[in-house]
Amino acid sequence: MDALLVSTLTVAIAEIGDKTQLLALLLACRYRRFWPLFWGILIATLANHGLAGLVGQWLAGVFSPDTLQLLVALSFIGVGLWTLIPDKMDEEGDNRKQVGPFLATLVAFFLAEIGDKTQVATVILAARYDALLMVVAGSTLGMMLANIPAVWIGCRAGDRFKLQWVRFVAAALFIGLGIFSLFG
Repeated sequence: MDALLVSTLTVAIAEIGDKTQLLALLLACRYRRFWPLFWGILIATLANHGLAGLVGQWLAGVFSPDTLQLLVALSFIGVGLWTLIPDKMDEEGDNRKQVGPFLATLVAFFLAEIGDKTQVATVILAARYDALLMVVAGSTLGMMLANIPAVWIGCRAGDRFKLQWVRFVAAALFIGLGIFSLFG
């Protein structure tokens, strides 16, 4: 149960102000269709974080428990510092062939998550906990908790709020988790 809860909270916090959350806002403003976006985000996240979880479990077999604990703590601090760097979306022209909202969301989210903070967090958590399904379920739930409200409000208020202050709070939480892991 700890793996599910920690994974959900960790990824939900990491996703705040992340490029995939910004992508969710953009897609919501463009397509204005909730359910295709919902299913695209869910399936892309399950696939991406499932692969990340498998990598994390492999890493757990490579390192000793003490080394792994140190790496997890330092990784949380690193993700916290990384959170302070604002994500920027590509400003490319939209001259690509038109696809529907589900396929556009599925492909965009899967690709945007490669090497992202939340994918790295999933690798770290899967290495920490011997509960792959709970980690992947928790990281996916965390993504959905952060992104689905962004999809819902994206068309109405996407240009009215600044995520900079939220990014600082998320960074502080990650750095705190890292310090707690080092000394707790």
